[in-house]
Amino acid sequence: MSKKYLVTGGAGYVGSVVAAHLLEAGHEVTVLDDLSTGFREGVPGGARFIEGRVQDAARWLDSSYDAVLHFAASSQVGESVAKPEKYWDNNVGGSMALLGAMRGAGVRTLVFSSTAATYGEPVSTPITETDPTAPTSPYGATKLAVDHMISGECAAHGLAAVSLRYFNVAGAYGSRGERHDPESHLIPLVLQVALGKRESILVFGEDYPTPDGTCVRDYIHVADLAEAHLRALDAASAGEHLICNLGNGTGFSVREVIETVRKVTGHPVPELLAARRDGDPAVLVASARRAHERLAWTPNRPDLAGIVEDAWAFAREKENEA
Repeated sequence: MSKKYLVTGGAGYVGSVVAAHLLEAGHEVTVLDDLSTGFREGVPGGARFIEGRVQDAARWLDSSYDAVLHFAASSQVGESVAKPEKYWDNNVGGSMALLGAMRGAGVRTLVFSSTAATYGEPVSTPITETDPTAPTSPYGATKLAVDHMISGECAAHGLAAVSLRYFNVAGAYGSRGERHDPESHLIPLVLQVALGKRESILVFGEDYPTPDGTCVRDYIHVADLAEAHLRALDAASAGEHLICNLGNGTGFSVREVIETVRKVTGHPVPELLAARRDGDPAVLVASARRAHERLAWTPNRPDLAGIVEDAWAFAREKENEA
């Protein structure tokens, strides 16, 4: 049965891919995005587009909507350290306004884009949803604060909510891929080297307690991530705040990513060794057992080469358009 959804931040990387999946499933989609980091051309055809801030969602949200999928947020860890006030305003203030708008309109289902940054330094691997949350950046702290707000809304007002804590989202879905400014994610950075836009890739530390000495991260294809959001809409239950990690449960090191890019692109990727960065855990890998059990979700694209191939196709497409 077709339903009507509001997707905040739906012009951004993950939000636009989820919006596309919702449309492909036959639903009606409205995208709300202020285009501060998103791209108008990222909004999928067939979606209604509203250029506006999530803080003003009450202007457009009404009882005709079945649910909200909330992606609108500032998401650069480094910037959050330099400008924490921006992150508390956008992420927490915006989410509080959205929850109020949903309450006022009688929209009682929410899927929230959360993050593994809520955990901070892991106490064990793989990370489970019951592990301690101790964010090491304002970005992670604001996302955790929103999770607490949602829990309160569920308990007090019967909201049905699912928070999905992403690990390292990567890859592309058609014409939708990663475009951060500045770019901070490893795969697109390495691809910039392959494109000749960077001379080399920095490897921050090679003395971690991992097989090759470089940090290990859990990469998940953005299309797998999108499918989890559709399943979360079906799994949401009134009065419950369900929190699920999304990851492959498999880690790849920095050097494994670089070598995969070399094989996929056929280009040399020079490395430069740099000192460790403060706050970089050696290993961040998710346990997605709860998502499998509660959402009936399993990633279908766990292969790192496939993730890189899709990201490479997107990067070349954007380079040709430039």
